[in-house]
Amino acid sequence: MAIPLAAVIPAQDELSIRVEVDLVSVLCSVRDQRGALVNNLKQDDFVLLEEGKPQTIRHFARETDLPLTVGLLVDTSNSQVRLVESERRAATQFFAQVIHPRDAAFLMSFDAQTKLLMDRSSSTQSIKAGLEMLRENSPQLRRRGGTGRPRGTRLYDAVYQASQENLRKEPGRKAIVLITDGMDVGSRLKIGDAIDAAQKADTIVYSIYYADYKGHQYVDWNNGPGRAALKEMSEQTGGRFFRVDKKHPLKQIFDQIQAEMRSQYSLAFVSSDERKDGMYRRIEVFIRQPGLQAQARKGYYAARTADSH
Repeated sequence: MAIPLAAVIPAQDELSIRVEVDLVSVLCSVRDQRGALVNNLKQDDFVLLEEGKPQTIRHFARETDLPLTVGLLVDTSNSQVRLVESERRAATQFFAQVIHPRDAAFLMSFDAQTKLLMDRSSSTQSIKAGLEMLRENSPQLRRRGGTGRPRGTRLYDAVYQASQENLRKEPGRKAIVLITDGMDVGSRLKIGDAIDAAQKADTIVYSIYYADYKGHQYVDWNNGPGRAALKEMSEQTGGRFFRVDKKHPLKQIFDQIQAEMRSQYSLAFVSSDERKDGMYRRIEVFIRQPGLQAQARKGYYAARTADSH
């Protein structure tokens, strides 16, 4: 999403001319061939393209402490019942480490419906209380199996709602941390709608693929559609895809997300395409130094004027 930036230039006759440009902000992480984060680059090390055309980077910063708003979206559908408690414990430690006084977090659960368990807050006590609600809101197994709850996993609706209603108007850096097996059942919206909403809100999606392998022994978790959907949402928004397994426990993944959130570069440019048509534009970020790879969102939506169609 293009962010309006207004500059007032005073004239000698005390009149002023308001010059409005559309500054596009891009958060970017850089890794070397071993996958380690690289934190010592300068503006000249970056190349930014829009629809294949080089763009001039107007503002550059190694912003490791920009205000951060994080939305944690947790799958509480029947297929995740065994995992909720471990998710709650890991999330408690994650928020304690990543949320600083200028930052904020909110918490949503999703199954057959989406529910905002904790609205935007910086309070440690509020965050802990919200995570306790996650435990209370999760399905509970009964003796003979089943939970008695409606079936459904409105994953795409939850990402759309968090982006559109909770993050779009927030300043600074914004991220969704999504914990789910990636299976969507019952969403009114499609994956493209969820991705579009995140991009328009300048929001990065970190997806954590966490599946109950014991409870679903005959599901191919390595090649399932849920895994592909999570990868797509993360890649398009500039986030990363993670998978919980024995070698990569949930806490370790949260630690990696925290490190990345504090090791981002902030790039901003004014598009050489002056049309305010509201259309989607592809962007690419490259690093001049060999062996380094940039991780950034794949595009944005241009500003739209009132008379554009």
